[in-house]
Amino acid sequence: MSTYLINHLRIPGDVPNEAGLSYLEQVEETAKPFGGKWLANGEVTLVEGAWPGTAVLMEFPDRTAAEQWYDSPGYREIRPLRINNAISDMVLIDSLPPDYTVRGFAKQIRSAIGAEKRTETE
Repeated sequence: MSTYLINHLRIPGDVPNEAGLSYLEQVEETAKPFGGKWLANGEVTLVEGAWPGTAVLMEFPDRTAAEQWYDSPGYREIRPLRINNAISDMVLIDSLPPDYTVRGFAKQIRSAIGAEKRTETE
């Protein structure tokens, strides 16, 4: 099951400085051994809420690969270049099973709420 990395990225002044450019020049090579690949990178079209900055979407074969990349010596070495020169909100999220539906998810929640209410009345 694939795992996705989403980074809400804000670069002061909207143009990477020298350290930021150095990060960009090196980061791809750190992700390749872990099966990491970029799916989207750039400006977003805001349809609701607030989202200053850009977005980065990466895919890894699974959560283990994503976590191993993030904690790898190669990425740990360049990570401060991003952290010290940009603002990032970064998350990992796993893909859904093939049979997933939002309706089914709502049904699970309703079932859990019903079970909790039955337990409270017993």
